[in-house]
Amino acid sequence: MNNTRLLELREYNFLHQKDIAQILNIDRSTYSTWETNLKIIPLKHLNNLSNYYNISMDYILGLTNKKIKYKKLNELDKKIIGNNIKKLRSNNNLTLRDLARVLNTTSSTISAYETGKTLLLTAFAIEIAQKYHLSVDELCGKEKIN
Repeated sequence: MNNTRLLELREYNFLHQKDIAQILNIDRSTYSTWETNLKIIPLKHLNNLSNYYNISMDYILGLTNKKIKYKKLNELDKKIIGNNIKKLRSNNNLTLRDLARVLNTTSSTISAYETGKTLLLTAFAIEIAQKYHLSVDELCGKEKIN
């Protein structure tokens, strides 16, 4: 993922990395790895930044240039995300194995997401959004604000 939006949003809001780290309750060095694309921001923190900036996760990830707003979710619900993954599979006639192949993971990993045992990895959310033309926000259960 080559995303410059984290830096752009931070600078646009006249914030320093330490400010965002404090908002997210993480170390500044951890935030820096996301901003410099050394690591991908976890979905939980992506949601929190989306809420803070009042902008979609899709925009932050660089998946869209539209500044669509979604209702804030204080916490992502693993079961809702899991159900949305199940719906995606059903709508695209995919088995667990099929989706696992697309994401280069195991069927048991997909099952853990679908049953709400594990929170979806951001990298997989991005892959799903791009391949199946979905919004990461909607995959995570956020509703658009009209």
